[in-house]
Amino acid sequence: MIKKFLRWLILGGTLFFLAKALKDNWQGITAIRIDAVGWAIIAIATGVTLLGHTWAGWVWTWILKHLNQPVSSVQFIQVYLQTNLAKYLPGNVWHYYGRILAAKNANVSTAVATLSVLLEPLLMAAAALIVVLSSSLFVQTNTNLTVHIGQILGLVVVLCVLHPRFLNLLIRLLHRLKAKKSDPTNTSDVSFTMERYPLLPLFGEMGFLGLRGTGFILTFYALSSLNLSQIPLLFTAFSFAWLLGLVVPGAPGGLGVFEATAIALLQNYFPAAVVISAIALYRLVSILAEITGAGLAWLDERLFE
Repeated sequence: MIKKFLRWLILGGTLFFLAKALKDNWQGITAIRIDAVGWAIIAIATGVTLLGHTWAGWVWTWILKHLNQPVSSVQFIQVYLQTNLAKYLPGNVWHYYGRILAAKNANVSTAVATLSVLLEPLLMAAAALIVVLSSSLFVQTNTNLTVHIGQILGLVVVLCVLHPRFLNLLIRLLHRLKAKKSDPTNTSDVSFTMERYPLLPLFGEMGFLGLRGTGFILTFYALSSLNLSQIPLLFTAFSFAWLLGLVVPGAPGGLGVFEATAIALLQNYFPAAVVISAIALYRLVSILAEITGAGLAWLDERLFE
């Protein structure tokens, strides 16, 4: 009951914030015009975002191979792209469910398939935290030494959390909780454990975030000129907003949470009308890239199966 109330509270709060921001800046938003060069940049942003989703699918195969599951990269990238749109359904779990089913059909055990889709968002969140903490060291030039030390310690903590010794404890805990819910008499332990630090998949997720952030910056640039000094700020704000959209409950695909966070972070540095327009346009770019990716994956599967 509390969890459901929290979800509705978050949804209501983000919608109210977005509606107020839209109302207060409506005249400025309607005055924005996109020229031919701007549309070309938006098209490039869509392509970069599509590349980011494709890259994420490839990184998923790295995670499976890291778990000693030799899978077909092309096949699993197709699955990833085709299931991606399901994240916008209520519950925000159906894309994971589809990937688990596809992995099981490819003779991957249920435990490993489930672990792979649990590790993916965990590594994405860790990558986003690393990017935010690292880039903020350069963005916040006037920050005192204590804050910088805290940021460095934060980086160390994130990297330590991903160590197999800690991850295996989490895996066992989740397994036991699930076993108790399904069968209180079941005291068996999970037989599968992580053996190596997931360094390559972590770098892969950082590459995914880099591609998504580049798409966001290009979308912003299509509406307003930018200085090179502003790019780290945009990338940091995007990474933090994307991270909150990933982890906050009640926001399928990060809808609302990402937009509200990005507006709150950027409205004091850029014209509010430009910020709102760019963020709304980027959501459309992202969805269009996901639809295109799903369609191309379906077509490729039918033509070359």
